[in-house]
Amino acid sequence: MAGPSYFETGAGRRLAYHRTDGAGPGVVFLGGFMSDMEGTKALALEDWAREAGRAFLRFDYSGHGQSDGAFTEGCIGDWAADARAVIEGLTEGPQILVGSSMGGWISAILARDIPEKLAGFVGIAAAPDFTEDSMWAGFSAEDRARLEADGVVYLPSDYGDPYPITRRLIEDGRQNLVLRAPLAMDVPVRLLQGTADEDVAREVALALLDHIDAPDLRLTLVKGADHRFSTPECLALVIAAIDEVTR
Repeated sequence: MAGPSYFETGAGRRLAYHRTDGAGPGVVFLGGFMSDMEGTKALALEDWAREAGRAFLRFDYSGHGQSDGAFTEGCIGDWAADARAVIEGLTEGPQILVGSSMGGWISAILARDIPEKLAGFVGIAAAPDFTEDSMWAGFSAEDRARLEADGVVYLPSDYGDPYPITRRLIEDGRQNLVLRAPLAMDVPVRLLQGTADEDVAREVALALLDHIDAPDLRLTLVKGADHRFSTPECLALVIAAIDEVTR
């Protein structure tokens, strides 16, 4: 497979991406926290888009994957700005955003900030406001003191090395919360959530379901599916959801 192309944002961040030409509305995959565009879901959707003749974009946020920058220097606001920059710079017309985990939060920010670029939203284990409602809320007094003193704490991960959680990540997250104010999406929305997800509880999906104001909004709970949501059956549900929100 050919290497990525690169896009430089107005903030000077150099982001890696792969773009597939095709018909609209285009589909943009927004990955999760410390993940990259080479994951199973992103590649499967790219294969589907190519076969279907649909425009498709996958990319790495700064500090992720093949993009420039250090992960520990980034935050939700930076990564949302990265996503906005590549969508505005590399796509034409409204797009269907497919947001996985943190990508679901970033999709919600984009839906609020650039609604004219939104054709539909598919959330996969979407994790809005997780820096506040999951990380900060779950920190012990010792964790909070260490974060204040050292600027970083490390959380265990089932996917490899511990997650470095910076004070900037937490503080910036508070400036980008989406569940504290009305969240309108005047497009079809599909939320997909596994019941065996140990990273994002089904209550988060229910909160997002209740919070989004959309004319066509459905939540599908998949019994036994985990956070990766990458089995053939789960991938088929993602593609079906994209088909449902395509006008």
